Amino acid sequence: MSHLLNTPFLSSSLSLRSNPNRTIPSFSSVSSPNPNPNLVRAKIREIFMPALSSTMTEGKIVSWIKSEGDKLSKGDSVVVVESDKADMDVETFYDGYLAAIMVDEGSVAPVGSPIALLAETHDEISQARSKAQSSSSSSSSPSPSPAPLESESEKVSGNAGAVKAAPVVAAPVVAVASTHPASEGGKRIVASPYAKKLAKELKVELGRVSGTGPLGRIVAKDVEAFAASASASASAGTETVAAAAAATAPSGVVPFTTMQNAVSRNMVESLGVPTFRVGYTITTDALDALYKKIKSKGVTMTALLAKATALALVKHPVINSSCRDGNSFTYNSHINIAVAVAIDGGLITPVLQDADKVDVYSLSRKWKELVDKARAKQLQPHEYTTGTFTLSNLGMFGVDRFDAILPPGTGAIMAVGASQPTAVATKDGRIGKKNQMQVNVTADHRVIYGADLASFLQTLSQIIEDPKDLTF
Repeated sequence: MSHLLNTPFLSSSLSLRSNPNRTIPSFSSVSSPNPNPNLVRAKIREIFMPALSSTMTEGKIVSWIKSEGDKLSKGDSVVVVESDKADMDVETFYDGYLAAIMVDEGSVAPVGSPIALLAETHDEISQARSKAQSSSSSSSSPSPSPAPLESESEKVSGNAGAVKAAPVVAAPVVAVASTHPASEGGKRIVASPYAKKLAKELKVELGRVSGTGPLGRIVAKDVEAFAASASASASAGTETVAAAAAATAPSGVVPFTTMQNAVSRNMVESLGVPTFRVGYTITTDALDALYKKIKSKGVTMTALLAKATALALVKHPVINSSCRDGNSFTYNSHINIAVAVAIDGGLITPVLQDADKVDVYSLSRKWKELVDKARAKQLQPHEYTTGTFTLSNLGMFGVDRFDAILPPGTGAIMAVGASQPTAVATKDGRIGKKNQMQVNVTADHRVIYGADLASFLQTLSQIIEDPKDLTF
């Protein structure tokens, strides 16, 4: 569900700020009688950068879906904002006109700062733009202190994606042009930030690329496919996307993306938690056989591992607990398995909620849906912030073992290596072969102790080596 711009009208007349509940009459011409000349129909709103998640401090404008002067109806998507984890279409609750865009595409603005002006009627567009221009001019030269803004408690806010509104005259605004870089011939092109960067590197014109992401959004693989096709056509199939990318090898200092900043903050925060690690070897022959049997029904190995982990957590609830304040810990009432996924420009952990209660077939369908949304940067906050235990699997890359860093606010994370044929001693003293994988769990030692993890891993091993309960 898209987050909404909750921006109630506030008068731009300074005299009205002291009485916001007062009825505002219709605007009248100079020659018409006006019993109170201080009252004008100046319903112009500032649209603020919304907070799309609890950790978001700033947002990047990916693209403006609407242009200056466009008429808006309730529910229209206005702008695509990149938060610390996802791109989200932001809609409007109100009818009106997008009068002035104050933050261009590709620019970053702090949460709560104005990004555009919205006018109630078409006649007020010019008034809004002139107000933006005058505010911009006054802010560029020394001037007396502006009138005090409303306090945060006086601003109106909605849900996590809502914006706040304040009187326009009290906040400086910046005038911007009505033509934006992602608009070609009046047609709005919506692409992920990484796709835009890749298109620039590969010299691909986005207007010629067909998007395969949600709602036709252009993603990185679309740019790569187009570049490969164009390159093959130009050189009779002798060039590839890899060659084109090699010709534009990255160099120099590259600033973090919004997502990389969020990952960086979380990793630094995790250093303040005392952790320890316990490893375990699990035989996977039975699990591998089950996977081959039900793979054709759409079941994924990720879903099987998540299900096995959730069933083990049911018997060891302390592993599913968390400590946030250093003085107490919480037994989580739900078992939500977060699974790390690498995406363009970062990492995210989509969550399989109530994995202990959902059958493995439904988990597999949900997992595929979450991965598609993650790679298109369309996950909603509750789909990546509600994990109580995390899985990180590098087995598909042939990695046999590794350690994972504990995400803040959780009790444990399990790193899963590849299942590999291993020579083992059989009960009769002979040498046999079994498929085995290594798992390493990193845990918060304030809450979880070595014996707790050892017991949990024994239970997990029993479930995986005898997986009859995974398909109930």
